[in-house]
Amino acid sequence: MAISGDEFHGKRVAFVATRVAGTDGVSQEIEKWAAVLERLGIECFYIAGECDRPAERTALVEKAHFRHPEILEITQHAFEQSTRPAQATDDILESARTIRNELNRALADFGVDAIIAQNSLTIPMNIPLGIALVHIIQEQGLGCVAHHHDFYWERQRYLINGVDDFLRYAFPPSLPQIQHVVINSVAAEEFSRRTGLSCRIIPNVMDFSSPPDPPDEYARKFRTQIGLDEDELLILQPTRIVARKGIEHSVELVRRLPGLRAKLVITHAAGDEGESYYNFLHLFSDLIKVNVVFAEQWLADHRGTAENGELQFTLDDVYRVADLVTYPSDYEGFGNAFLEAIYYRRPILCKRYPIFRKDIEPCGFQLIAFDEFLTRETVEEVVSLLRDERAGAEMTEHNYNVARRNFSYEVLEEELRPILRRAFLQKSCR
Repeated sequence: MAISGDEFHGKRVAFVATRVAGTDGVSQEIEKWAAVLERLGIECFYIAGECDRPAERTALVEKAHFRHPEILEITQHAFEQSTRPAQATDDILESARTIRNELNRALADFGVDAIIAQNSLTIPMNIPLGIALVHIIQEQGLGCVAHHHDFYWERQRYLINGVDDFLRYAFPPSLPQIQHVVINSVAAEEFSRRTGLSCRIIPNVMDFSSPPDPPDEYARKFRTQIGLDEDELLILQPTRIVARKGIEHSVELVRRLPGLRAKLVITHAAGDEGESYYNFLHLFSDLIKVNVVFAEQWLADHRGTAENGELQFTLDDVYRVADLVTYPSDYEGFGNAFLEAIYYRRPILCKRYPIFRKDIEPCGFQLIAFDEFLTRETVEEVVSLLRDERAGAEMTEHNYNVARRNFSYEVLEEELRPILRRAFLQKSCR
């Protein structure tokens, strides 16, 4: 489906985030939004603490990264206690001034017409960045689209804090120049209840008009790389290792596949939430004698060879050679990995997490779903599906067509058009 870009041709937007790099959900959605915006004739630029986008369109602001030492120290003083030291207040405001000055320079250099704040006005991993953005939007009158993925009130680690004043000021802020976008209906209801503001729901998407290539010889080498025998199944858990992903259900599933040999492959590392759950999975899988492959060492943004001579594979490669995708999360903001499994036409075992039940399941997908725990019937469904190649192909083709109608780039474009018109109008009215 062709997209006409005449209406927005020559306009410029800057994505502002703590990080635009790798395969985390926010970075992936930035890439998808940018693809649609570029097809609309809009030039996209990136301002972040870490970025892997083209250098000529990127401005690095060191303190914008949530892992910058000074930002980490601020975050340490901000949470898990109900007050903060006076010095912490000074540090927050000083860092906000530094970031604000660098952001202003980058925005001027790029000549942007609007800002897209990607989760940087949502979750307080970098409080000074949020404050700096509010200052700039108010001072310059620039239109801003605040794309919210996960709010602080959805995360336990932010509930006890000594920065409630800053959270109310910038996470999220209430300014007429800002249009708020959330990724699911539950977040929309809670957002409006807490803030009194309106928002638009735009779900995560994939480019279903451009289906993926079938696995080639290189992709098939992944199975050999991880030590998978020819008769073994590759059960894929394509997520970070954090407790809310419920990966112990995937480990249990592999243990309960009667007469089938399988390995569970986990693609991502532990991330920013500590090593405790990672250590638990090691212990749990050893106790019940399940072979789990922690595959992050073989995953990269591009195919290639590591320093030790081993091949590097992309996440695309892994999806294309998987026999089943497991997605047993307790909670997700939406579900990037769910859509990816649909895109690569893989059968899915999915826990019916709240957003899935409300926003995804009603669309009519065919998959194996469970509630709190794996029942005997659920496991039997999985075994039957793995043994019936034709049924699996029919199921995945149906799911692809459902997703194309509901979660495609074309759906994203139609949602973004009115938002962009209003955002660009802010600059013309100044």
